[in-house]
Amino acid sequence: MTVSNEETWDVVVVGAGVAGASLAARLGRDGRSVLVLERDLREPDRIIGELLQPGGYQKLQDLGLESCVEGIDAQEVHGYCIFRDGEQCVIPYPEAYVAEKDGYEHVAGRSFHHGRFIMKLREAAAAVPNVELRQGTANKLLAEDGNEWVDHETKPQRVIGVCYTDAQGKKCTARADLSIVCDGMYSKFRKNLSKPEIDHPSYFVGLILENCKLPEPNHGHVILADPSPVLFYPISSTETRVLVDIAGNRIPSTQTGDMAKYMKESVAPQIPESLRQPFLDAVEKGGFRSMRNPILPGKPLHCPGALLLGDAFNMRHPLTGGGMTVALSDISTLADMLRPLPDFSDLEASSRTTKAFYHKIRPIAATINTLANALYRVFCGGSGNKAHDEMREACFYYLKQGGVYSEGPISLLSGLNPQPVVLVLHFFLVAFFGVKRVVSHYGLAGLWLGSQVIACATAIIYPIIKSEGLLHFMRACASAPRPSHPKKDL
Repeated sequence: MTVSNEETWDVVVVGAGVAGASLAARLGRDGRSVLVLERDLREPDRIIGELLQPGGYQKLQDLGLESCVEGIDAQEVHGYCIFRDGEQCVIPYPEAYVAEKDGYEHVAGRSFHHGRFIMKLREAAAAVPNVELRQGTANKLLAEDGNEWVDHETKPQRVIGVCYTDAQGKKCTARADLSIVCDGMYSKFRKNLSKPEIDHPSYFVGLILENCKLPEPNHGHVILADPSPVLFYPISSTETRVLVDIAGNRIPSTQTGDMAKYMKESVAPQIPESLRQPFLDAVEKGGFRSMRNPILPGKPLHCPGALLLGDAFNMRHPLTGGGMTVALSDISTLADMLRPLPDFSDLEASSRTTKAFYHKIRPIAATINTLANALYRVFCGGSGNKAHDEMREACFYYLKQGGVYSEGPISLLSGLNPQPVVLVLHFFLVAFFGVKRVVSHYGLAGLWLGSQVIACATAIIYPIIKSEGLLHFMRACASAPRPSHPKKDL
């Protein structure tokens, strides 16, 4: 199709990442004409977005895009291995959430190079006849009066499209009944379509280990180091990604050698012996990559004719790898809700649907977000707070018990059973398990410390739930459905 100064589509999608490309493919297959605008169509190179949890993979299957993890040397992930002070526990993903009738053969996530996965998603979207993927930079959202749409309070009109600059520098307009913004963590339009409150608790510093044998093949590995965790997971048949979390607003300099020194002196001694030398070899080789870890609760503004999705809308700490699961779940839900509409020109019908969408996705997103942010807070040590240290110890040993004690939490982390009530239940069971541990160790004198453990747990999770929307969270807990395909209750 030749680019003209003005075109009309059913949907314009801004951004061709995980959310934008998968949404375009699905809407296109549903018969919608879709224009996807992406600022840079080259393969992206990122150090996060490399682990797709089993729940996310099932959503990929539901969208008909499971082939996008084929041909990129993606690795199956079957669970987690957690290390703490020389001890370890292996937690497999629960098979209770497999339904062969739905085409799910077994429970497994996938890990890969992020850029390779994105390119496959873009190829899948571009292969749909009524979807066009085009390089262009979105400049502004267009209001009905032909001027820039800023926000619904300033300009109470519907959004009718996007003004953009194409790859040749020409100014163009794409009109659409629905404009969906998926332009990532550095979104240009976030402030127009939501009330963003972004926190940046830490950085991830990434390295790649070559031909490293993990203690538990095809598992994610979490080292509960001080002051914050370290992750290992395969991203190809020969490469293992390492992510070292560094809390705060600054990281050691790579240019002065401070980063290498920090890795050798502070991190390496806490790495399991079987991984320590490969880790040190990677540090010596260099090639450090860093990325700030943003946390962004989704607080949308209802805007007729426009939606905000993906990292542009909602982010959680990447410790648990839940971002793509949330995005793909949102895409699947939105597409299912839009499918009954013959088109999107009926403002009342489309607005009612998009407004209902934001309410419908809250329970799953809030559960995965709260889990990620709470676990990060629990796993960060070195604060000198005895109650917090006991909470972290309790979490490790609670999971190490296996059975229902690990199946419930891992069903949440995997995205297979994202129920708020299960999250709250297990979070406080961990806290009471911590009380039992301190009382067993200190006797009655441990009751005071035990009460502090409960207070610590509450102080961790309550602000997170509040930021996600306390009322919505409580409603979701009260109306939580049973697991989709349980073999037994957790």
